Amino acid sequence: MTSVTTTCRDLAELLPAAQTACRLLFQECYKAGISNIFITETYRSQERQNYLYAQGRTRPGQIVTWTLQSNHKSRLAWDIAVGPPQSLYDVATLGKVGAIARKLGITWGGDWVGNIDRPHFEVKSNWTPPKGYKLEGQVVVPSNSKMQVQLIVEDKPKEENALTNTTWNPESPAMETAAEAFLAQAIQEGVIQASHLKDLQNKHMTTDRLLGLYITIQQRRNNN
Repeated sequence: MTSVTTTCRDLAELLPAAQTACRLLFQECYKAGISNIFITETYRSQERQNYLYAQGRTRPGQIVTWTLQSNHKSRLAWDIAVGPPQSLYDVATLGKVGAIARKLGITWGGDWVGNIDRPHFEVKSNWTPPKGYKLEGQVVVPSNSKMQVQLIVEDKPKEENALTNTTWNPESPAMETAAEAFLAQAIQEGVIQASHLKDLQNKHMTTDRLLGLYITIQQRRNNN
């Protein structure tokens, strides 16, 4: 069990509808030229919500939440922040993200009356992408300010897509171990999220996605 002081930033901890909504939001932000945003929290337990609510009330510090009930604990909400060169919660950037969220049917905390929460986004459990919107490729959703949003779309012949969209099967224990070690190192470096390694271990990783991750990791390492 994680500590109440620990923030969960793993997109895989959200319900499927929220995962898709979040990825679609980051995709559309990327297409709009907003690539310096990142996840600061996804799932939040009731114990952590109680802990945060106590801050500024029965525990020292400034008030950070006004409710004991949150869609974070329902795995349907996520918070974001803004990376350099803007400030962490740059109002202009969050406003642009909020406008995109509205088009996608995603609730933005910046639209709330009274208790405005600009970094907060959430959906209902039955949310589906609006007409005209879909995930167009592998969306890299950053979990820290060192990363940038990316959309990896590979334009390949249908015959090749039929091959690469299948689940990756190295048929070699040594190669599988090497791939796991490669992703684990990238997670430790903060380049990718832990959910990618989980998908690899659970046999949910496709060949084209693994290739895209490899390219992304190498690019990040070169830039650093």
